[in-house]
Amino acid sequence: MRPQHTTERVNTVVIGGGQAGLSVGYHLKQLGIPFLILDANRRIGDPWRTRWDSLRLFTPARYAGLDGMPFPAPPHSFPTKDEMGDYLETYARRFQLPVELDLRVDRVSRLRRDLLVVAGDRRFEAANVVVAMANFQRPRVPASAGELDPAIVQMHSFDYRNPSQLRDGPVLVVGAGNSGAEIALEAAAKGHRTWLAGRDTGHVPFHVDRRLARYLLPVVLRGLFHRVLTVATPMGRRLRPKVLHAGGPLVRTKPADLTAAGVERLPRVVGVRNGRPLAEGDRVLEVANVIWCTGFHPGFSWLDLPVFDPEGDPQHEAGIVEQEPGLYFVGLHFLYAYSSTMIHGVGRDAERVASHIVGRAHMEKMVAGALTAA
Repeated sequence: MRPQHTTERVNTVVIGGGQAGLSVGYHLKQLGIPFLILDANRRIGDPWRTRWDSLRLFTPARYAGLDGMPFPAPPHSFPTKDEMGDYLETYARRFQLPVELDLRVDRVSRLRRDLLVVAGDRRFEAANVVVAMANFQRPRVPASAGELDPAIVQMHSFDYRNPSQLRDGPVLVVGAGNSGAEIALEAAAKGHRTWLAGRDTGHVPFHVDRRLARYLLPVVLRGLFHRVLTVATPMGRRLRPKVLHAGGPLVRTKPADLTAAGVERLPRVVGVRNGRPLAEGDRVLEVANVIWCTGFHPGFSWLDLPVFDPEGDPQHEAGIVEQEPGLYFVGLHFLYAYSSTMIHGVGRDAERVASHIVGRAHMEKMVAGALTAA
């Protein structure tokens, strides 16, 4: 047995074993940097497997593979969430990436020149720590949710799996982004009167699963999202602040699909009256179910370092935290480009961070050599 509270020395600790963390691991291994990936789940890919049952990727399989391993499916098919989870598990096994599972990080802090990572009774001292996680870690619901009548079934989209969880009767879905729109369609298809509340986020002006999309998606995903909308372009820099705190456009679902299914659009929900949701315009909704598709908190409270702006967003330059040497982020929304949280875009960010870690190691060796010679 490993003695408790001993400190293990690791060159680089990667926190998170999803697509971002595995991408970082792949590139670190290619560059010969020793590392360890820590993940809180029991299996690699579980964050995908535990999402709602009918979820499929919004992009086809040709854009669903990480560096070094194409997704094993017809290029124009749309993988299920379980297939994506299994792909990530196979990816880690194929490249023999060192992943420690069922190990949740409790704290990251500065320890002299290095960083200290505490996870349960495990302690890791590392020259580098890569936080390889998205901004979506802890479900967010409005404070007024606690005022709803206890007879109303309510849940966050994080806990939603399928309509069997719902009571008979009307359904209110709060939040009109991609998850809200898809869940609203599913509820309506099962015979529930369904309202979808929230601002119109816009929508992709073509059907991603039709033949025309085979010609348009490369322009959008590889061109617009990956090369044009970046922190290196004036257009990307203007758009980034809006993207960070607003939902993206509907990808698969179209407004006409919602109308055809009988989903009624509402303005935002502003509170609760007599135990019932209150929509803007002073409309009280008699519902049996509420599904909150209201986003997530970043969930980085365990990061005990002064790296956050007043809104709680990590401060970095394309994933590199200059004010805390050795700390990096990969997987954040618009980290470098609009594609940074997309599977086809995360590899570029991972490669950049891995290369910076190598350069930092070389620089420290040069400085140490110069001091020794002096």
